[in-house]
Amino acid sequence: MCGVVGIVGCSAVNQSIYDALTVLQHRGQDAAGIVTIDEQNRFRLRKANGLVKDVFQDHHMQRLQGNLGIGHVRYPTAGSSSPSEAQPFYVNSPYGIALAHNGNLTNTDELRNIVFERARRHINTNSDSEVLLNIFASELDKFPTYPLTAENIFTAIRQVHNIIKGAYACVTMIIGHGLVAFRDPYGIRPLVIGKRVLDNQKIEYMVASESVALDILDFEFMRDVLPGEAIYITQNGELYSQQCTDNQKYYPCIFEYVYFARPDSFMNGVSVYQSRILMGQKLGRKIAREWQNVDIDVVIPIPETSCDSALEIARILNKPYRQGFVKNRYVGRTFIMPGQMTRKQSVRRKLNANRIEFEGKNVLLVDDSIVRGTTSQKILEMVRSVGAKKVYLASAAPEIRYPNVYGIDMPVANELIAYNRTVEEIAKAIGADRVIFQDLTDLIDSITEQNPNIKNFECSVFNGKYVTEGINDNYLSLLERQQNDREKRSYTKESENLEIYNEDQ
Repeated sequence: MCGVVGIVGCSAVNQSIYDALTVLQHRGQDAAGIVTIDEQNRFRLRKANGLVKDVFQDHHMQRLQGNLGIGHVRYPTAGSSSPSEAQPFYVNSPYGIALAHNGNLTNTDELRNIVFERARRHINTNSDSEVLLNIFASELDKFPTYPLTAENIFTAIRQVHNIIKGAYACVTMIIGHGLVAFRDPYGIRPLVIGKRVLDNQKIEYMVASESVALDILDFEFMRDVLPGEAIYITQNGELYSQQCTDNQKYYPCIFEYVYFARPDSFMNGVSVYQSRILMGQKLGRKIAREWQNVDIDVVIPIPETSCDSALEIARILNKPYRQGFVKNRYVGRTFIMPGQMTRKQSVRRKLNANRIEFEGKNVLLVDDSIVRGTTSQKILEMVRSVGAKKVYLASAAPEIRYPNVYGIDMPVANELIAYNRTVEEIAKAIGADRVIFQDLTDLIDSITEQNPNIKNFECSVFNGKYVTEGINDNYLSLLERQQNDREKRSYTKESENLEIYNEDQ
C-alpha cells in the first residue's frame, strides 16, 4: 500500500506535492519521492528512504522546480526496502517518462520477460513498479509521431491493461506532454481527481490516492477515477479522460475502509469515517446479542483507527468509553513497518497503558483488525501487567485468514493469526479471555449503505476469493517462497548489490 499524488499547476508545485504527501504519510513510511519537470523539460528528482519530513530538505525543495510533478510515499510489498526501489521511477525513452504506483502486480515475472525479450528494456530493481513503467513506455514507443495525441496515450494504456494483472493506481508524467493517471480495471486501489480555479480563471488539476490530499490544498473534489479509466492533463491544463478497458468492474479493496485510509477521506463515494461508525454499530449489536453473559466494565479502543467504532460499541452496550492508551505519535504504524522483528519491537514503544483505566476491571478492547496477532499479544500482556482482571478483544473486521496479493503486506498465510485457527484458538494464542469478530456481511453493509452502487468488494483476505486471474495455490506458494527468501536477506547484503541511486543527496 502506497500513496500517490500528481499536480498540473500554473506555478511551482513542489510545496503542494510535499504537503499532499505529508497527509498521505499513513499510506507508507518507508520511503518518499518527488519528481518535477522544469522549464527546460528536464526531470528534477529527489527520493530516499524515510518520512517525507526527513527526505526533503530546503535544498532539495529548491531544486524541484516546475509546474508539473508527481509524488509517492512507499510501503514495500513487492521488491524490498532498498533505497534504489523508492519511487517515482523514470525512463529516458521514449520522451522521458516518470511513474509512481500504488498496488501490486501479480504477473511480474512474466512481465519481466516481456520487457526484456520484446522491448529490449533492462529492469534494474526488484520493483514491480519499474516493470509497469517499462511496459507503459514500450507501448508509447509504438507511435512514430510527435507529440503524442490523447488517443495515442489512451491506446497505450488500453494495451497496458491487457498485459498486466493485479492492482494499480498510477500517476505518470511524459516530458513534452503532461500528466497521465490510470486505475486498474477492478478499481482495487483508490484514485481521485480534483481541480482548483485560480483568480484568473485558470484551472489547476490534481490526482491523489485519497480525497484528503485535495482538501488540504483547497482543490475541489471532482470524482473518483473509474476502474479502467485514464486521465490525461496536458502541460497547458487541457483535461482528457477515457475508459480504456471493455471489462471494467468495481471491486474496491475493503481493507482501505477498515485500516488504511484516513477517516476524513471519501473513497468511491463513501465516507471512511461514517463506514467505521457503522462498523462499530453492527459489531456492537453482535456483541450485545452473543455476549449477554460477559461482564464488561469499560470499552477501550486500541488507537487510533478503531476509536470511531469503539465509541459506537460503548454506546450500544451502555458501557463507559475510555481512552486507556497513551500513544507515542513519533512511532510509525506498526502494521506497515517492514519486517516482523521491527513490528514487534515497535509495539511497546508506540503505546503505554494508563493504569487507572485498567486496574481491577474487565476490559473490552476494540481494534480495527487482527492480522499477525503480534501487536494484539503485546498489548494484552501490557494491559494485564497494569492490573486488568479480564481482557476481551473485539475486531471491527472479520478474521484475516488468507494472503493478500494486491499491495497489502499479508503474503504468507501461516503468518496470519487466524490461519487454520478457530476463534477460541485465536483468543488463546493472543492471550485474550474472549475474542469476537465482525461478520463479513456486516462489514460490507457498513460501506454499501452509503453507496449502494458498489455491488462487490475485494475481500480476499477474509474469504480467499481473488478477483483477478491467475491467483491459485501455485502462485500463493511462489509468493511464500519469495517472502522467505526476502527475509533471509539482510539490508546489509542488499546494499552490496549494484544499485543506482539518485545523486541529489
